[in-house]
Amino acid sequence: MTLKKILLATVVLAVVSCTQNAITGRKQLSLLPETELQSMAKAEYQTFLTQNKIVNTAVSKDAEMVTRVGKRIAAAITDYYTKEGKGDILNGYQWEFNLVDSKEVNAWCMPGGKVVVYTGILPVTQNEAALAVVMGHEIAHAIAQHGNERMSQEMLAQGLGTVGSVLTSGNATVSNIFNTIYAPGAQIGVLLPNSRKQELEADKFGLIFAAMAGYNPNEAAPFWERMSKIGGGQKPPEFLSTHPSDETRIQKVQEYAKDALKYYQPIKK
Repeated sequence: MTLKKILLATVVLAVVSCTQNAITGRKQLSLLPETELQSMAKAEYQTFLTQNKIVNTAVSKDAEMVTRVGKRIAAAITDYYTKEGKGDILNGYQWEFNLVDSKEVNAWCMPGGKVVVYTGILPVTQNEAALAVVMGHEIAHAIAQHGNERMSQEMLAQGLGTVGSVLTSGNATVSNIFNTIYAPGAQIGVLLPNSRKQELEADKFGLIFAAMAGYNPNEAAPFWERMSKIGGGQKPPEFLSTHPSDETRIQKVQEYAKDALKYYQPIKK
């Protein structure tokens, strides 16, 4: 096959492989079956847990809080999308929530609902509602299939998905791309940053998810204000790398919080 034909096939594949995301409504490139991505995530998540210090919920109120917040968000999401007739969005999800003992100011969620929060971010969240803002944001990345989108873009750039290529998790190149993007065994969890468009989508829908779970979305702006002050003029924490500017993010989350309040019903004590 000539180079011209290969390029044409790649372009055609990119066009036909764009699907409309059921959450964001945005068309995005999706070459890898979500089931395979979830399978890869499950294996890597278990490896990560064996290589890092997990805080036990039986002896830690913080770990119990992470689990409680995660379960509330997951239950709210499941209930809402089931009622909306979009329950298949969560097909294959097997939620797990773990607090990891690390100074990293970070949190992440892998495909299929595999969530990690680092103890280093808790002094910044300061309260349960702000933790819900963080976890809602990371869960929104997974449900909006941002990881699949990033992997698909990289696969297309490397020529995968064109005629004759194999799109499976058994493909060594696909596995390498997955590890480059997620690198769950590395010190900083998710390494390859999301795009700023994806970040703002995660902010928007993450606040809705947190609100549906009973957490006040107005905690988002104060949280991001605290995040903006970390490190002074030094390199920002990984959680902030390539994210929108502090001013842009705070302005946006204030706008998103107004919409999220429509879904907010405080947790009954």
